[in-house]
Amino acid sequence: MSNRWQVRPIIEKGHAIGGAAGCHTQCNIYCLATGLADDNATDMAFPDDFLFGAATAAYQVEDGKGESVWDYVVHNFPERVEDGTTADVTCDSYHKYKEDVAMLKELGVNFYRFSIAWTRIMPNGTADYINEAGVSYYRNLIKELKDNGIESMITLYHWDLPQQLADIGGWLEDSMIDIYAEYARTCFQLFGDDVKFWTTFNEIKEFCQLGYGEGGLPPLHYEPGIGEYKCTRVVLKAHAKAYRIYDEEFRATQNGMIGAIFDTHWFEPRTNSSEDVAAAEQGRQFSFGWFANPIVNGDYPEIMKTRIADRSAKEGFNQSRLPEFTEDEIGVHQRYLRLYRSQHCIEEPEIGDPSYSKDMAVSQYQSPDWEGSSISWLKVVPWGIRGLLNWVRETYNDPYVIVTENGYADDGVLDDDMRIHYYQSYISNVRLAMDDGVKVLAYTAWSLMDNYEWLNGYTKKFGLYNVDFNDPNRTWTPKKSMEYYKKVIATHCVIDNCTR
Repeated sequence: MSNRWQVRPIIEKGHAIGGAAGCHTQCNIYCLATGLADDNATDMAFPDDFLFGAATAAYQVEDGKGESVWDYVVHNFPERVEDGTTADVTCDSYHKYKEDVAMLKELGVNFYRFSIAWTRIMPNGTADYINEAGVSYYRNLIKELKDNGIESMITLYHWDLPQQLADIGGWLEDSMIDIYAEYARTCFQLFGDDVKFWTTFNEIKEFCQLGYGEGGLPPLHYEPGIGEYKCTRVVLKAHAKAYRIYDEEFRATQNGMIGAIFDTHWFEPRTNSSEDVAAAEQGRQFSFGWFANPIVNGDYPEIMKTRIADRSAKEGFNQSRLPEFTEDEIGVHQRYLRLYRSQHCIEEPEIGDPSYSKDMAVSQYQSPDWEGSSISWLKVVPWGIRGLLNWVRETYNDPYVIVTENGYADDGVLDDDMRIHYYQSYISNVRLAMDDGVKVLAYTAWSLMDNYEWLNGYTKKFGLYNVDFNDPNRTWTPKKSMEYYKKVIATHCVIDNCTR
């Protein structure tokens, strides 16, 4: 077969994130907050040692660093961003980090999940040049958090690959494994004495499938049914190497936790038929098992291996489009989780051009009865997170889990009752999952403040704090949801009175 990659043509606005071939699942539904879902609210308190946090990502809130793949795309293809904006300044957290920590202190969180901008530490992408100003920034941020009683949860890679590394093939190249491992080692050396929570990669599925398969996200590599599998193999091997470096060189003295973050749909069978039940499980394995199974069990899910090998042969490939692992390549570690949406499923596509969605072969459907948000793919389906957490427990040997992102998008309104409704119902279902036996350690609200929402630009807002992007000082104002989440953190309870 010929090498079939190319830069994908400009895609329609609003279709850049989420949604693949097959049954189209995106639609805009706006709902009013009528009766804040007390029926979904539990009266069970969280354990006293349960941790609550808030999150951001470097590209979405910082400025003034080396060029990443996102910088390259938003500057050279502004039509791909919904409002044509850039993240050149965004929240200006580089200069206003003390104000960010003041927000966190007011909120009362136990930890702050943020990411390190690779290009701020290593502007060229490699360890031959370390930017001391960037190192000082993160050291100052970590110290400020620690001085205020807030732990740091650091994500090493939140999508912002240095452009110079993309120019040599990025996550398609095996050379990235050692390059990333050295970046990770450098971060452990520089910051690890004051960091107890590390995550290696954020949402591998998103940047591999949409960045190297479908081509809708940076670096715009279009190689469906091939590129996403190449990318995933390299990234999982890079994760495993970074994990082992931490385990062998740093854990004994730094005593931290390290894992990877997986995002996923929750696939619920449309009916109780055996066909729909099997299709839902197939969707889960292609969405979550694709990443979790190699790390926990050493290889891809059997359904992925079998289906992709079979379809590859019928498409004329000499070997499976899903690259194999050797037995010693992947190790075991903590799992991390992000969830926003739920799906229903069925169906088998005909043989044709390869694609991930055809390999998965389930028809994805979102009920029009589910409440919506200002982002078309984000539905309010709180029982989905409980179902997913229980499935992870049953499928992957009862791991400890941290929910690293969960949040609601709107237009930035201060009286954000729908966000309160969202948090109340989702946090309740996390607590119910814990009562089911799931070992959830922590919950993280996304996001601390309104920021640059990737290809949606500044049109969609997830923040607990409103940020005025028209003000050079980027002034911020707490939303109604901030007061609600603050109370949840203080009382460990989603309603006014809980049982203990």
